Order: sequence, then structure tokens, then C-alpha cells
Amino acid sequence: MKNFKKCDGDRVDVVNHTIKILEDNPHTEIHIGTDSQNRSEYTYYAIAIAYRFGTRGVHYIYHKEKVPRIKDRFTKLFREAELTIETAEWLTTKIPSLKVELDFDYNDDKKYFSQKLVSAVKGWAESLGYKANIKPHNQIATKAADYQCR
Repeated sequence: MKNFKKCDGDRVDVVNHTIKILEDNPHTEIHIGTDSQNRSEYTYYAIAIAYRFGTRGVHYIYHKEKVPRIKDRFTKLFREAELTIETAEWLTTKIPSLKVELDFDYNDDKKYFSQKLVSAVKGWAESLGYKANIKPHNQIATKAADYQCR
């Protein structure tokens, strides 16, 4: 799997980190989301796994990658969904009892381009058994990913 880091830059073993958090905080919600930004000749993606401790805050880990610039908006946004779902599938295979929610940085409002992806991506995620969150609902992981992309 990809190399994930804590906000202080330390690398983390995702499986062991997740298990430890759940042992210490069994009611933690886990959200996975991805965001992307185009800068100069590259597209930067950040995947975040966010651990929400009820009303006591959020901790997250992240992975960043850089690819040649993706000019097509649909392709760039769809890749966000692929990375989110790939990460969720990998993690839930390693920890079979794990429940995660997937946060997609898409808006259901027709005035936004990302609305074109909502039904397909949400249907894909839900067909795999995940709860799919889109704007304006629960954007915990995509907010963290957005922060890391900038």
C-alpha cells in the first residue's frame, strides 16, 4: 500500500495505526477521501484517512502523489474516486470488520461540474457496501486531503 504520514511527517503503518486508534477509541468514525490540485505541469493528489472521535476532534493520516498534469476535469475528478475506493478496499481487506465512510469532493448541485460524477461514484461506493458522503454532507477526509494538496 501507499506510504501514509501523520501531520508531523512521520510515516505510519496504516493497518496498525487504525487498529490502535480503534482499541483506544472504539466509537471512532473512519472517513477516507481524496482531493486534487493542478499546479504547473503536475496534478497533485492527496488521500486522507480521517479518524473522527465523536465531538472530540479528528486525527488524520495522508498520502500524496504527483502525476503529469491531467487537463480533463472529468478524468481528474474520477481519479479521486478511484483512489478513495482503492484505499478503502485495501484497508477493509486488511481489517475485515472495519466500517468506513467515503467522502467525495463532489457537489450534487447541477451548477457544479462535479455533479456529473455523483450518481456513478455514489452508486459504485454504495454497491461495495460503503456509505458515500458528498457535499454539503460530511466532508471530513476531503477537507484534510484538500489541506494537504495546497
